[in-house]
Amino acid sequence: MPRGLPIGIQTAVIATSPQMRTFLRAAGALLCVTWLAYAVHALLAAGQHANANTFAYDGMLLAAACVCLLRAVLIERERRVWAAVGVGLLSWTAGEIYYSVVVASGDEVPIPSPADVGYLGLYPACYLAIAWLLRERLGSFPRSLWLDGAIVASAASAVAIALTFDPIVEASVDGDALAVATNLAYPIADLALLSLVLTAFAFTGWRPGRSWVLLGSGLATLAVSDVGYLFQSAGDTYVEGGIVDAGWPLCALLVCAAAWTEPAPHRAVRMTGLRMAAVPTVAALVAVALLGYDHFERISTPAALLSTFTLAAVVGRMTLTFRANQRLLEGARDEALIDALTGLGNRRRLMQDLDRVTSEHPGASGVGLLVMLDLDGFKAYNDAFGHPAGDSLLARLGHRMAAAAMPLGTAYRLGGDEFCVLARCRFDQADHVVAAARAALSSHGEGFNVTASSGTVVIPADAATPTDALQLADHRMYANKGRGRVSAGSQSRDVLVSALRERQPDLHMHAADVAQLAVDVAAELGMDAEHRDEVARAAELHDTGKVAIPDAILDKPGPLDDDEWEFMRRHTIIGERILSSAPALIPVAKLVRSSHERWDGEGYPDGLAGEEIPLGARVVTVCDAYDAMIADRPYRAPKTSEEAMEELRRCAGSQFDPAVVAAFETVLDRMPVKG
Repeated sequence: MPRGLPIGIQTAVIATSPQMRTFLRAAGALLCVTWLAYAVHALLAAGQHANANTFAYDGMLLAAACVCLLRAVLIERERRVWAAVGVGLLSWTAGEIYYSVVVASGDEVPIPSPADVGYLGLYPACYLAIAWLLRERLGSFPRSLWLDGAIVASAASAVAIALTFDPIVEASVDGDALAVATNLAYPIADLALLSLVLTAFAFTGWRPGRSWVLLGSGLATLAVSDVGYLFQSAGDTYVEGGIVDAGWPLCALLVCAAAWTEPAPHRAVRMTGLRMAAVPTVAALVAVALLGYDHFERISTPAALLSTFTLAAVVGRMTLTFRANQRLLEGARDEALIDALTGLGNRRRLMQDLDRVTSEHPGASGVGLLVMLDLDGFKAYNDAFGHPAGDSLLARLGHRMAAAAMPLGTAYRLGGDEFCVLARCRFDQADHVVAAARAALSSHGEGFNVTASSGTVVIPADAATPTDALQLADHRMYANKGRGRVSAGSQSRDVLVSALRERQPDLHMHAADVAQLAVDVAAELGMDAEHRDEVARAAELHDTGKVAIPDAILDKPGPLDDDEWEFMRRHTIIGERILSSAPALIPVAKLVRSSHERWDGEGYPDGLAGEEIPLGARVVTVCDAYDAMIADRPYRAPKTSEEAMEELRRCAGSQFDPAVVAAFETVLDRMPVKG
């Protein structure tokens, strides 16, 4: 199969016919060899053997047209594109044949003639093909890119007219207007065609594929050959069959090669980067250069008008770009102030609005009211139903919150499960605002109960600055959160702690010490209040499963044997089973189960490693190990605090999470320790 053949034609005739593949290779090789022979002859013996040259010349054009049409017949993708190109090449070939048979045999070459109709028929076909090709490969694109095409076309046309207008007019017989127009049509049409290709290059971000490069090279060759012919004709130096003539069949060969080259993958048009500014910038510089040159040497009026139009179009392009950038900036500014999940204002928006409210004087519209809210039971909901369901719940609650805050205030989401309302209201409306916000953040169903704790600040009576207002509201919210814990969870915890105290008083004291350390370490790690509370409960209850372990094992004065250790390792699973019987303690039960996992994956019962272990369980593990090392045991003397801390450091990265050990050491440095 020829190099660059599209993958999609595996279902076409070409993929199933070795004869067709052989034909394509042979046809391509024959065309290339024919053109090389023609080019060598044009260099060495221009004008000789005209009939043979004409036959080879017309044959190459006809073959190129047939190859493009064959591509359109055999491959469905971009069929209309290459059919249009093939028809354009056929029109060109017809013009050449007419010129060879009819015009060239006469004494004078009439301008225009039917041959010019055939030649010029190539251009509308190619314009249409390139527009279709852009649509096929790039889809839709912004209006500004179409304007780029107009800018390039006008700048290129201005250059072409400035260079060719006067010579063509002077060379035309008696200044015949139709002859002038016909001769001018070629360079203008060529440069307009090149402008379309350059615009297509701009649409691809100046990273065109091979097919675009071949197509652009072919059309550039066409333009150079046309301009060379016009200048040689004007100077009466043109020789038929010379090197200029070799450019036209080369153009046809490059175009048909583009037809059989695999197109680059589709890429979205991106209006970013300096490359997108290259087209209007270069066009503007060209227009300025032409108008500057006109000050010293007069250029034709059409060229000056086109240069002026180019500058006006560039100004229009700059206006469109400025407006687009303004919209992007406004959109980015809005996105920076909006929580993506709920559509509510975020913390940055709240700070802006708080700054405005605290700077205003209270008047007839009332006082400022800041209500900070935090969800209770949301973590259990997330654990039970998964994070996607949790995000969906937050989005629903956020929409309800926005409606509840109106018309007196605005709702915000500060992150996680924290929300806020900022309102302007009278004192007698404050309770209603708080109640409506808490009701909006409440959701109940089978297996879950989500409510909200709140903290309220009146501005300016309670706080005069945004920072003070937020800190006070946060403090009051967590104070209310502590008082409003679900009683079932607290009662279950109290029952289990009492059972541990009765079963093993020393075990209860150890658990209490671990719990205090765990709370401080969790705070050092930046865990929020709800997670700190879960860590504290897990630390207090991490030995719950030991109530099922015989005293003979728990109080054994020496090391345990393998069977006893196997029995002892079951206590985390037993503890999880006991705690899970109270729904409010299910999150705590999961931490207890993982409280003896190791960072390197060698722990029990599940062999979790690294970040797989819940952070709260990693905190309990470090605190439990430290307290156990400094405690007095029947089978060994206690370690000092320094010795225990050194042991934690030594095992960081293997048994313990290094980050938790570092946080623990920071906490230990701030408090008196045992040992």
